[in-house]
Amino acid sequence: MKRILQNGIALAVVVIVLFIIIPLPTFLLDILLVLNISLSMLILVITMTVSDALDFSIFPSLLLITTLFRLGLNVSTTRAILGNNGDAGNVIRSFGMMIAQGNIVLGVIIFLIIVLVQMIVVTKGAERVSEVAARFTLDAMPGKQMAIDADLSSGLIDEQGAKARRAKIQKEADFYGAMDGATKFVKGDAVLSLIVTAINFVGGLILGVTIGQMEMEMALSTYSIATIGDGLVGQIPSLMISTATAMVVTRTVSDGSLNDDVVRQFMGQPKAILTAGLVIALLGCIPGTPHAPLLIVGIGLAVGGWFAGRSKDRKVAEEAAAQAAAASQEETAAAAQPAPGDFYKDINNVYTLLSVDPIEMEFGYSLIPMVDESSGGKLISRIVIFRRQYAQDMGFVIPSIRFHDSSALGTNQYVVKIKGEEVARGEILVDYYLALEPSNPTGEIDGIETVEPAYGIPSRWILPENKEMAEIYGYTVIDPLSVMQTHLSEVVRSHAYELMGRAEVIQLVENLKRSSPELVEEAVPAMLSYANLEKILRNLLREGVPIRDLGTILETAVDALATTKDLDMVTENIRAALSRTITRRFCEHGQLRVVTLDAEVEKRVIASLSKNEQGIYLAMGPDLMQQIITQLADLIRKFNDLSQTPIVLTSQVVRVYLSRMLAQFYPNLYVLAFNEITSDVQIQSLGNITLLRDGGTQRKAAAV
Repeated sequence: MKRILQNGIALAVVVIVLFIIIPLPTFLLDILLVLNISLSMLILVITMTVSDALDFSIFPSLLLITTLFRLGLNVSTTRAILGNNGDAGNVIRSFGMMIAQGNIVLGVIIFLIIVLVQMIVVTKGAERVSEVAARFTLDAMPGKQMAIDADLSSGLIDEQGAKARRAKIQKEADFYGAMDGATKFVKGDAVLSLIVTAINFVGGLILGVTIGQMEMEMALSTYSIATIGDGLVGQIPSLMISTATAMVVTRTVSDGSLNDDVVRQFMGQPKAILTAGLVIALLGCIPGTPHAPLLIVGIGLAVGGWFAGRSKDRKVAEEAAAQAAAASQEETAAAAQPAPGDFYKDINNVYTLLSVDPIEMEFGYSLIPMVDESSGGKLISRIVIFRRQYAQDMGFVIPSIRFHDSSALGTNQYVVKIKGEEVARGEILVDYYLALEPSNPTGEIDGIETVEPAYGIPSRWILPENKEMAEIYGYTVIDPLSVMQTHLSEVVRSHAYELMGRAEVIQLVENLKRSSPELVEEAVPAMLSYANLEKILRNLLREGVPIRDLGTILETAVDALATTKDLDMVTENIRAALSRTITRRFCEHGQLRVVTLDAEVEKRVIASLSKNEQGIYLAMGPDLMQQIITQLADLIRKFNDLSQTPIVLTSQVVRVYLSRMLAQFYPNLYVLAFNEITSDVQIQSLGNITLLRDGGTQRKAAAV
């Protein structure tokens, strides 16, 4: 029995197909016709009560089954009408007599009107809406997927929530696509009903007169009633199914059931209801008009609108009272707070002024809407995404950023501060786009000349209507929010090592302790103090080396400290251990484009190393320094043309000292050692820094 119930739908479909072949007795036919009407009415009611179309996602398949059910019944009723001298059961006879009411012409006209309403109005409209809904749903899928990915990246939803939303989007696309095809069944059913009706009427007259030996008047009366009744019991369910189809595909922005939506939205417009009622009541006072119906309907609408208006005013008053109470509580709380002068009389309260935020961002008045989430600002959500990406890439969590407005700034200006001190400043135009100038633009675009704040690229502020033309000319067009967010991100990247404090180091170690407690117990603080670990991590972050693999960093540090106490050398050993990480960080597509140093230059650099009580430092002569810096200035242009980060490749002995010297002149230059690059990378030298015996300089382009 259980297995039969589990396969009940499949069994029902098979039975429906058998209706076409097996003759049915009239009493069973009556039951099935009533069941067809009841099932159609049930489906119509369900479509009006569900709040989401996906709550009734079986509707496309159900539409096919009900259509097949009606077709099977049509064949059975046609067989009964033509084979039993017009007797197809009580249901068909009753419906036919109810519509005809002794007038065959009236019955035919009513039946045709019902069929045409279904075909031309309901079915055709539902078919068109289904097509549009399916196309728009498919077109919107990429945007919805990107929105889910953005929410997932920003932490607004978890992986399970993202999977559920993706599944819902896929179900919506499948549902509306299926509805687009399923509406064709309803349309075909309506057309077939006209054909079956004509067959029943014409075929019945022929059979009744020729075989049944009926008089023409008798045959006409018998078969017309049977035909009209058969068409009606088929068209009523078909009309309800068509209405249900249109109901499903048109309810795209509903918040609840159809009843809830209608009541809420109509009751939300009491003035419109009252006005309509008064106008209709006035029409009822005009001589010659049907006074009673107009006055009854008009007065009813006016009274309903008046009561709806009172209800709405009551709700507004309650909401205003609640807001006033909340504001009163805030004022009471504010009044309870001591005045600033009294507050700072307590010396302990003065210490609250000494705190410094790790990162601050101040805005001019015009930029506040870009940050304020209540006004639709997206900067905070983008910063959340950046924090997550930076943590995944570099292994360091950026501290919270404090945003606040400043009257000291221009309306379009912003300032970024690290530990209370300004490190970057920018200015953006909210109603414009920033167009980054290419090296060889194909055309000139009008705009306000400026410089992109993050990378110093010559740019123009252009009007939104010039955006497409600027892109055609080869400009890279960026919206104002992206300009500010990119600038903030680059500032945070370049100063991340300053944000690495003792508290952050301890938190990283505690996080590692969960997975490697033995390593942490051996290394920190027994072999490596938190202060020294902080210096090592800062050294790595300063030169853009990820610290995500903290386990390898601690293991290498412990091993290196057994032979040296110089933290610079310990850091160099750690960099070598992180060679795969460094290679991934700076290598592109299996190639690493670099500038190399001639052997003679390296010897001169090594000879310039000196040692004192603080450690080893580079004491390079001004001539040698000038030669290296001058040559690098020309070679860095090659990297800029290739849109790549400039890299100098040298030996491990001089890497750290050369890096510190060059960072004063080229902050965006990275110095790597040969042992920090994995063997599977192809190294290409864009230039070689050399020295001539006479002290001059030359550059050799070489490929390694």
